[in-house]
This record gives sequence, structure tokens and C-alpha cells, in this order.
Amino acid sequence: MPELRHLLADAAARLGDRAEADILLGHVLGTPRSWLIAHADDALADSDVAAFAALVARREAGEPVAYLTGRRGFWTLELEVDPATLIPRPETELLVELALARLPAGGSPRVLDLGTGSGAIALAIARECPHARVTATDASAAALVVARRNAGRNRIANVAFVHGDWLAPLVGERFELIVSNPPYIATDDPHLAQGDLRFEPASALASGPDGLDDIRRIVAGARTHLAPGGWLLFEHGWDQGAAARALLEGAGYGEVFTAQDLEGRDRVTGGRSA
Repeated sequence: MPELRHLLADAAARLGDRAEADILLGHVLGTPRSWLIAHADDALADSDVAAFAALVARREAGEPVAYLTGRRGFWTLELEVDPATLIPRPETELLVELALARLPAGGSPRVLDLGTGSGAIALAIARECPHARVTATDASAAALVVARRNAGRNRIANVAFVHGDWLAPLVGERFELIVSNPPYIATDDPHLAQGDLRFEPASALASGPDGLDDIRRIVAGARTHLAPGGWLLFEHGWDQGAAARALLEGAGYGEVFTAQDLEGRDRVTGGRSA
């Protein structure tokens, strides 16, 4: 039976990424990376070798590691993900940080997460602010199944999940904060046919010729769902900051701003209801 160190070395060479090889083998064995290091000379059972080889082959074919393991960390949460949901990304944590900074300290503020997917943003806010009442919508019933399981797995009870297209199922409801990581890639962007994006749901990635169709809908519709002084914050592409600010200003939002991610790129834009 082959030793663990040799299996990992071979997989890392094939994938060009030792960290991904560690994640995949750790998933097969149900162990953390530290265990792999400590047991580098161990021999693996044939069944484990075969399961690892199958995952490496699928990753070589382009399948995202998060879908292969069914897990992705976000904020302080361990989330289930599958092909019905967008894979949560570290840069989206900026949206959570900005949202938390704008939540009222007292009372039970109402928060809305539009297009929640795996529930990442809604659950992160709810975890940090247990006094908040969080609502999360998605047009995908399959995504909401995953989001509800993530709420249960992380023991977060102050989130209500609602099936529907953006704001459509929330007639008459108002919130102190609305957040969203909507689709913002142009439909003809060649990146959609490359890398992990090939496997993620197209409806969660692309939005019209300039990538702004869904953002336009959110900006236009959110005003009637914001309490006085409430905030709308949304993620967007690195080259869409100016367009996002123009949309908010044109719709009458105040205190409009754009925040940059850790790489200095425009990432989140927001504005406040009068």
C-alpha cells in the first residue's frame, strides 16, 4: 500500500497545488492537515487510495474543491455548498464587515440578504448580531435547502428563509439594512467558461451585457423596503464601482461610497435611504 507522503506529492504535482491535495485527502480520511503531516509515513487502505484518486481526477478536470468536499469556510462558519449555490469567497467578507458596522447597536434591527445562496452573508450577520432579525431570499429553491441546512448546522436561529425573486416576496416589509452579493459578470465574459466558474450556477454569476442588470433591479426596488436611514450595500466587480455609485445617486440614495477589498479593488458599494 502506498505511503501518504507519496500520494500527496503525486497529487500536488498533478494539481499544481499542495494545499488542494491536502484538502482532498483530508476530506477522504476525515482528518485535518496537521494529521496528514504527522502521519506522512502511514500506508493508506486501497479504498482510501481509490477515493482520493477519483477526487484528484475530478479536480484535474476542473471541478471546484468546494464542490468536491461539499464544504467551504466563510467568516467563522463552516458551510455546506453544492452546485446549486455560489461558492462563498473571502472577498465577500468585506460586505459582512461593512454591514455589521452599520447595524444599530440596540433593539432588533431587520436585515435582508438578497440572493442568499448558501446563506453565507445572512448567517454571518446573524451569528455576529443575535439580536437582529435576518431575512434571506433566493429564487432557487435548491439553494434555500442548502441555506437552511447551514443555519441548522451552525445553530443560528434568527434567520428566516424566503423563496422568491429578489424583493418580490417581501411586499410591505421594511428593513434597516439590505445586503446582496448579486450576479455582476457580463453574460459574454470569457471568464464564465474558465476555471471554477464553469461549474457554478450561471444565474448566480451573470447579469446582462454589462453585468449590472440585477444590481439595477435591486437599487430601484430597495428604496421602498428600507426604513428611514436604512442602508443598501452590495458587492460588485472590480471595474463597476463608478457605475454602482451612479446608480445609487441617480435613485436618490445619500452617503454613497465604495469600499476596496484587500487587493485595493472596488468591491462593495452602498448608500443610505433618506
